[in-house]
Amino acid sequence: MNSSQAIKLNIDMAQMCCNMYLDDLTDADLMLRPTEGCNHINWQIGHLITSDHNMISAIAAGKMPPLPAGFADKYTKETASSDDASAFCTKAELLAAASEQLTAAVTALAEMSDDDLDAATPEPINAYAPNIGALFSMLGSHWMMHSGQWVVVRRQLGKPPLF
Repeated sequence: MNSSQAIKLNIDMAQMCCNMYLDDLTDADLMLRPTEGCNHINWQIGHLITSDHNMISAIAAGKMPPLPAGFADKYTKETASSDDASAFCTKAELLAAASEQLTAAVTALAEMSDDDLDAATPEPINAYAPNIGALFSMLGSHWMMHSGQWVVVRRQLGKPPLF
């Protein structure tokens, strides 16, 4: 197993967990916040998709498909406080965009050698991911970090624990 394959295992595990957390949630459920001052799940997913797109585009130019028209504008720091569901994508739209972006990112990862993964990332990315391997690894860990809040919403909704 090489480094790209090991990183992909991390991404795959994160996606499996996140997809299970989201599977039985409705569009309305995605608008719930775990507590006051937290972002709702819909915004978090849009943020994750936009982050994945921007991070991988920064180190693998031309490898990522464009985000849907107007997508990034729906998921900014300024929109995080909005509770207007019509201002955001539906669950189906989010999952389709996430799948498209992840497929392209994993394809880009598979093309990387261990030396490529050891290369430094550009500023300001290098503040949180010093090399390309660390940046690709964030495709899993960033999603898992946010999914902890989804567990709280699931419990508020009376959903059973999954793990």
